[in-house]
Amino acid sequence: MLVDGGTTSDWQGRWDHVKKFLERAGPFTHPDFEPNTESLQFLLDTCKILVVGAGGLGCELLKDLALSGFRHIHVVDMDTIDVSNLNRQFLFRPQDVGRPKAEVAADFINRRVPGCRVIPHFKKIQDLDEMFYRQFHIIVCGLDSVIARRWINGMLLSLLVYEDGVLNTSSIIPLIDGGTEGFKGNARVILPGMTACIDCTLELYPPQINFPMCTIASMPRLPEHCIEYVRILQWPKDKPFGDGVGLDGDDPKHIQWVFQRSLERAAQFNITGVTYRLTQGVVKRIIPAVASTNAVIAAACGTEVFKIASSAYGTLNNYLVFNDVDGLYTYTFEAEKKENCSACSQVPQDMHFSPSATLQEVLNYLTDSTSLQMKSPDITTTLDGRNKTLYLQTIASIEERTRPNLGRTLKELGLVDGQELAVADVTTPQTVLFKLSFTS
Repeated sequence: MLVDGGTTSDWQGRWDHVKKFLERAGPFTHPDFEPNTESLQFLLDTCKILVVGAGGLGCELLKDLALSGFRHIHVVDMDTIDVSNLNRQFLFRPQDVGRPKAEVAADFINRRVPGCRVIPHFKKIQDLDEMFYRQFHIIVCGLDSVIARRWINGMLLSLLVYEDGVLNTSSIIPLIDGGTEGFKGNARVILPGMTACIDCTLELYPPQINFPMCTIASMPRLPEHCIEYVRILQWPKDKPFGDGVGLDGDDPKHIQWVFQRSLERAAQFNITGVTYRLTQGVVKRIIPAVASTNAVIAAACGTEVFKIASSAYGTLNNYLVFNDVDGLYTYTFEAEKKENCSACSQVPQDMHFSPSATLQEVLNYLTDSTSLQMKSPDITTTLDGRNKTLYLQTIASIEERTRPNLGRTLKELGLVDGQELAVADVTTPQTVLFKLSFTS
């Protein structure tokens, strides 16, 4: 192994395991694929991959991709390392606790895999613009957040180019998405604009576990009840970080405050079991992770990245389900593209309401509909040639000013049949258009 000018040359036989897939035909190769040496060089020298998330799945993905010949990898993650991560996120060590996951993971891979260059980004995915995402050939996600998945999905959809209504396939950046829930997992291949996107299949994501309000407020029996009480009732009442500041599950100061108040409430009812980790899990809706499931799903995702990058094999079509709760069970199916998907269809979504319906009913529809599942939608429209904010909840001063609109009817707000409503939400970087259709 020779080192010259900071780069490491490949030793003889280093990529023989990859060449077996790229330089010879086999029963599973794509019918149009011709064995060649250029595919390996593309992987080694040109192909640029973005890994979103450097947690349980992300660590496995980085390792798998680096050992498969991908040398130009970026990783983005906004979290820092916690002690609880060390049992499965194997790129981290006890001395790394408190450091950014992306930076530690990148350093580890760069040291361990000669020639590989992983570039870390310790920030939110929303802090990176479309020029950043446009540079990658493939994006692979190892996230624990449906909101983040939907945002990445929306970003890639926003990069698509249509010419006379026809999709320019060169503008497509494939998205490989993996997810795990304990001993269950899934992997999927998304070709934005062509196949089912994340929002096409929102119904597949499990509903959040909600506890009855009467139990939370009056008769708590579990540590989760105490945490939910603080999250739902005490936070908005005490406003610990100022008026209008929402609870951020990724802010350690916020979680610490909820943790301390939850301990106090648990002590009042002689309930044990409130921990910082449980508090974070309840606030962020985190399901405990299992290392073996992460390894399997990351391997499936890494395989799909390799297949797309090399064009040597047909890709997964397009959803894989894995379950090893009782024995081992796995199957694949094709998730179908929804013609009226709010994210990937090219027409405004129809929204049917009576003129006497209130804006609050529209807001409830946006958040409660299984096909939309928005989190904090802001609603604007155009009236008499001017933009008008009907309700905006992400800025406290504007929320207070537009809050009375929620009790007004659509007719009182001046909206008419066929009116277009523009809705912005944290689940997507794009503004989603809806067409209001009045019912009698």
